[in-house]
Amino acid sequence: MDEFNRPEDREQKPLIPENETPTNTRTEYKPPSPKRKSGFLPSLLGAIVGGLVVWLLMSSLTGPSGKQVGDGDSNENGHFQTEQISFDVTTDITETVEKVADAVVGVTNLQTVRDFWSTSETTRETGTGSGVIYKKEGDKAFIVTNYHVVEGAQELEITFDDGTKTKGTLVGSDMWTDLAVIEIDSANVTSVAEFGDSDALKRGETVIAIGNPLGLGFSGSVTVGVVSGKDRSIPIDFDNNGTIDWQADVLQTDAAINPGNSGGALINLSGQLIGINSMKISEAIVEGIGLAIPMNLAKPIIEHLETTGTVNRPTMGVTLLDLRSIPSHQQQQMLKIPAEVKDGVVVTEVMRNSAAELAGVKKYDVIVEMDEEKIGDMVTLRKHLYNEKEVGDTMQMKVYREGKLLEIEMELRDGNSF
Repeated sequence: MDEFNRPEDREQKPLIPENETPTNTRTEYKPPSPKRKSGFLPSLLGAIVGGLVVWLLMSSLTGPSGKQVGDGDSNENGHFQTEQISFDVTTDITETVEKVADAVVGVTNLQTVRDFWSTSETTRETGTGSGVIYKKEGDKAFIVTNYHVVEGAQELEITFDDGTKTKGTLVGSDMWTDLAVIEIDSANVTSVAEFGDSDALKRGETVIAIGNPLGLGFSGSVTVGVVSGKDRSIPIDFDNNGTIDWQADVLQTDAAINPGNSGGALINLSGQLIGINSMKISEAIVEGIGLAIPMNLAKPIIEHLETTGTVNRPTMGVTLLDLRSIPSHQQQQMLKIPAEVKDGVVVTEVMRNSAAELAGVKKYDVIVEMDEEKIGDMVTLRKHLYNEKEVGDTMQMKVYREGKLLEIEMELRDGNSF
């Protein structure tokens, strides 16, 4: 081998000179990117769906003419003005109220009072209730209201639904049924209420109360409810002495009845008067109980008051006391009744020339039965007399006298007491 050609003697030259960029370098191989699919069709579909959604939203906010719902015409500045739309809503209740409203009036009780500091007298309003015009006859019209609304009145002022006022004259009143009749001039009367049949009412039936709760400032107020119950008996203490004097038979409703509604109308959906609103249980724990005098009970009383000014009721001519209010030792010593007799009514006084005296009733007789009906107290005795008997009727009684049971026949007379 040539010594000059020895591998170790050969000059080692770099493949790429320093500080020199190569002109023909080897490039690294990369696989080709996958070819993208065309986005035209999805984009077109998305545009169509988006446009459809926008069109539907805009359609819900515009009317047929392209205006916004509730907007009026735009002005020159392009601003919209709100347009008020009025609807005439008519229901069975609105039609009924319109039919009867003019027949319900305000009744103001006016009394003359003397000023404590001077000798002058002034007429002052002492209470306001409601009333119902039920009859128009020639130049007169008649209103039914409550006894307690007109009690003690020296003048009565009637206020119509439109605010017109007129003078009222009391024809008659009855404490026991809480009813009264007033006469007025018929010049301003445009409507009268029609009597309905309160016995035909059903529990749950819709009824409407119209009156003036809390005074004339709320005149013509309308409340709606249902018949909650019929034939309710409510105890009443007329003289506030803690003793029940009467059991009033009433209708129960949940239509709101407040002070001032007394004497107002309770009507059915036919616009018929089926009750006279009378009172409301006002205990704090009681809500939604309004009471009204049934029309079938009120009608004969109204007729009596209109024609005679009073209600002629049969009486015996005695004063009475419940047996239960007398101590047991006095029952045995003074009345000498059997120990098993617990209920009855004691005669404490017999009026001269009365039906009782003529029949032979004596002081301290204990009444236990009338016409085969048990008499437990003065309330049941009074209801038997007033609801089941007439002046001139004959009544059979059973009484205990000195421990013996006697039968007495009595012809009832007219009067305003027992």
